[in-house]
Amino acid sequence: MGKVAYRNRQGRWVELRKVPATQVKNHFGSMLEETLAKGGVAIMRHETPKAVLLSYEEFDALVHPRTDTLAELEAEFDRWLDRQQSPKARKALDAAFAATPKDLGAAAVRAAKAKKRKQAGT
Repeated sequence: MGKVAYRNRQGRWVELRKVPATQVKNHFGSMLEETLAKGGVAIMRHETPKAVLLSYEEFDALVHPRTDTLAELEAEFDRWLDRQQSPKARKALDAAFAATPKDLGAAAVRAAKAKKRKQAGT
């Protein structure tokens, strides 16, 4: 039998120790302590995983994963963008989005001519 693993609440793959079902039955207290300390154990019967004993913290993280809504992600992105933009850059970006197709074409021509002049000078 291969490894028994899962992605824990920190997002890391964790391999569980395999424990025979009779050992769990006979030493439940120590299995519980190990589970609390390490996150979980795989309970085996006839060398096949039959169950997993997880700490409540791990179980809760699996059942209620942290997921951001689209609105939360948009708000976070907007806050990040606000921190990244200087007033001059923000003004230029606002002008670019407000520009007509004719304005954008003229700006592209100016940029191409400037690039050509620069290349001719070097």
